[in-house]
Amino acid sequence: MRPKTNYTKSGTLNIAYQVIGKGPIDLVFVPGWVSNIDLMWDDPKMSDFLTKLTSFTRLILFDKRGTGLSDRVSEVSTLEERMDDISSVMDAVDCEKAVLFGHSEGGTVSALFAATYPQRTVALVTFGIFAKRKYAVDYPWAPKDEERKSFYQTIEEGWGNAEKMGLEWIMPSMADNKNYYEWFTRYLCSAASPGAALSLARMNTEADITNILSSIKVPTLVLNRTGDKDAKIEEAKYIADRIPNAKLVELPGNDHLFWVCDSYSVIAEIEEFITGVRPNEVFDRVLSTILFTDIVSSTAHLSRQGDKKWMNVLDQHNQIVRKEINRFNGKEIKSTGDGFLATFDGPSKAIRCAASIREEAKILNIEITAGIHTGECEIYDANDIGGIAVHIAARVLSKAEPGQILITSTVKHLLGGTGLQFADLGIVKLKGIDEKYNLLALQN
Repeated sequence: MRPKTNYTKSGTLNIAYQVIGKGPIDLVFVPGWVSNIDLMWDDPKMSDFLTKLTSFTRLILFDKRGTGLSDRVSEVSTLEERMDDISSVMDAVDCEKAVLFGHSEGGTVSALFAATYPQRTVALVTFGIFAKRKYAVDYPWAPKDEERKSFYQTIEEGWGNAEKMGLEWIMPSMADNKNYYEWFTRYLCSAASPGAALSLARMNTEADITNILSSIKVPTLVLNRTGDKDAKIEEAKYIADRIPNAKLVELPGNDHLFWVCDSYSVIAEIEEFITGVRPNEVFDRVLSTILFTDIVSSTAHLSRQGDKKWMNVLDQHNQIVRKEINRFNGKEIKSTGDGFLATFDGPSKAIRCAASIREEAKILNIEITAGIHTGECEIYDANDIGGIAVHIAARVLSKAEPGQILITSTVKHLLGGTGLQFADLGIVKLKGIDEKYNLLALQN
């Protein structure tokens, strides 16, 4: 029976979602590239798989912004916005915490959500996911630039054409079933326009979660078919090796879509894993984006203006910073005297917050610097954090010239679709940090 489609707001956008089943565990399915939660139920294979999930979960489905039944967007969605969509859907159905089941591209945002919001994540289950989509010597399974360009061209010229799309790549076991290929092509067209599909593909190319995998502390199951040509088994091994205590299960077959070929094994692994999970209620380490700000030449300002006048300027500065931290949903950790330490649940929020502070500070005839890094923080108490990621962000701040907002490449890799532009400053040595970091400066 086709479930009812509902809507909830994520910011200003309407996100379509469905809820089916009454199992004891909530499971949020985060679909891959594009989806249409209504037409999923037209395919016997997919609907059978989803129905089986409802035998032991309350299944929560949604279409990401820009796809399916959710509002279309004029610009590509970011990973942060997609995390917000997940939170909004969970809130709408009174789901405090859930298992996240991420497929393909959906595994990227699911992994990031699990690291950022462990208090809302019972466990993480992935199928056929990847850590990044750009070839590198240390990640040779990702497509090379020319392969991605060819893929973009295929979308632009072949969207809606089963033969041109080359779907045998993702479901070779269905190669002799032309009717299914035709249906799936229509499904893709109903899920996204060519432009939306292309924008999402480009965002996927820029995303890179390799540096956040070690921050995932919830129980994790990594599923991958051994012959998957899109998300290779070596990638699954790489990902599972870097997530603490993750369980990797290699399944036979070569289909990238979990609901074709032997879907029973996939269901069995998921059920066995999540029904035996005991959620950890206390997390003292979470993934955060850390922002340090500082006023340039504050001592010189004090000497020139005198105590009383400077304290008035400093008070106005503090009001500006606190207002902007609140506007971008950050959390003030503490004032450092002439600056602030704050955390955010996404890097673009931290960057835009710093940029707004920089602009408003000009009214006071002062300049600020900012250093930003994304990493795992230790939660000491409600008002303090620590850990190597905090030290890195502080050292990044120390490298900033007046007016500069500096970020690490770790931050840059999570910014696909934001439109933010940066100047690459190269690899630098940070004082007291063994590893060298690639720093980038936000362009005005």
